[in-house]
Amino acid sequence: MPHQILVIHGPNLNMLGTREPEIYGSLTLDQINQSLVDCARQEQAILSTFQSNSEGELVTRIQQARTDGTTWLIVNAAAYTHTSVAIRDALAAVAKPFVEVHLSNVHQREDFRHHSYLSDVAKGVIVGLGAWGYEAALRYILQQPVS
Repeated sequence: MPHQILVIHGPNLNMLGTREPEIYGSLTLDQINQSLVDCARQEQAILSTFQSNSEGELVTRIQQARTDGTTWLIVNAAAYTHTSVAIRDALAAVAKPFVEVHLSNVHQREDFRHHSYLSDVAKGVIVGLGAWGYEAALRYILQQPVS
């Protein structure tokens, strides 16, 4: 059975490529997603992506991962990382392992970005590697046994 990986993208990530490229890079979300899909396919894994600017939609999609065959998640909750107990609770409730990813190094940014409501329930956290952080998370997951 192959890994079935869900990538969750939070608010404003749909604007990648044009939104503050000096912080978030020049790749678009579609380019990042396509690269992840291609990498997963090469390893016979299945990868799907979901982006929303709505906290409730993100929570609902995370909850669906409980029964849709998802084995792992990659989560960039973006600004909701620092504010959303609801997303944290959804991730804890579905009990699927996940890697938290941030394009920028949140620890070099504003103080309010230094706290994550997700990190304590994540298997790992990747910050500051730009779009490559997603691939690093994916490559880590692909090395894990399918459970």
